[in-house]
Amino acid sequence: MSIESVNFWITTILLTLATAPAAMACTRVLWNDNDLAVVSARTMDWPESTEPTLLVFPRGIQRDGGNLVGHEVIPENPAKWTSKYGSLITTVYGIGTVDGMNEKGLGVHALYLTATNYGERDPKKAGVHAGLWAQYILDNASSVQEALELNEKIQVVMVEARGRTASLHLALEDASGDSAIIEYIDGKPVVHHGKQYKVMTNDPAYDEQLKLLKAVDFSNPSSDLPLPGNVNPRDRFQRASYYVNLLPKPESQQQAIAGVLAIARNASVPFGAPYKSFGVYNTEYRTAMDLTNLRYFFELTTSPSVIWVDLKQLDLSSGAPVLQLDPYHNTLELSGNVSQKFQKIEAAPF
Repeated sequence: MSIESVNFWITTILLTLATAPAAMACTRVLWNDNDLAVVSARTMDWPESTEPTLLVFPRGIQRDGGNLVGHEVIPENPAKWTSKYGSLITTVYGIGTVDGMNEKGLGVHALYLTATNYGERDPKKAGVHAGLWAQYILDNASSVQEALELNEKIQVVMVEARGRTASLHLALEDASGDSAIIEYIDGKPVVHHGKQYKVMTNDPAYDEQLKLLKAVDFSNPSSDLPLPGNVNPRDRFQRASYYVNLLPKPESQQQAIAGVLAIARNASVPFGAPYKSFGVYNTEYRTAMDLTNLRYFFELTTSPSVIWVDLKQLDLSSGAPVLQLDPYHNTLELSGNVSQKFQKIEAAPF
């Protein structure tokens, strides 16, 4: 098989993952008003393993926003940059960033949205393909506000395979508690910026999700209050919004992380749950971030343990090695702080 064929095959895998119906049908929850730590969590829902890998990227990595693992997807004016900040991320099939945080306490989560339309390609703007969108933000921004300003300088470029498109929207949060949702609807960016935007799922677009939430009366919470209980993104959005506003004040970082993970688990998709014409999909893993203390948590649904990484224990200086950890390897042995269990790899895979 030729190199060109291999690259096309890898590209097809990523785009099939990112564009199939209900791909990345996930939930993001932010808890930014507990007076202790800014914490967030997300779920990854998919019918088979996405082969997630945790990667540590030091500062100083050169990237090409038009290159997808050796395959040129933006031939004209691709964005090129050198990473300003180190980051810890979770990959999709090892060839794209779907979740992560950087050393400045900025977190990014990529989720699927059917309505996404990045617009016609404008070569006057530097292009970043959708698979590197989240990484571009982590590499270059120290806060939500800075991320939004940087996002205006690039064009996220839609890539296609098998007639499907990489339809993503981003949720961002930082150590100050600031939050933003970025969507591209009808070719234009739609941004919801403010600490009040704590939950994001998938369809419909965020404006409509907020309208649907406003129509629900959660003013008198009780154990008898009927809550949306299915796995569709509307129900998950409303259920997570209800519970995040009921979380008790934490007494420790452990309690803060436990709080957002509890909601992520409540919004998770059980094994065998049906979804539209897509068939069956379930939650493969959950992540959580402590943006205040720079800790990243990862939980496979098939593992009995939560693992976590302390970014302060990592060498993120320019020239430091790229590190990798496969959470599926020795699953039963991985538990607690795994900051020192990463392995060096020769170069960044993207």
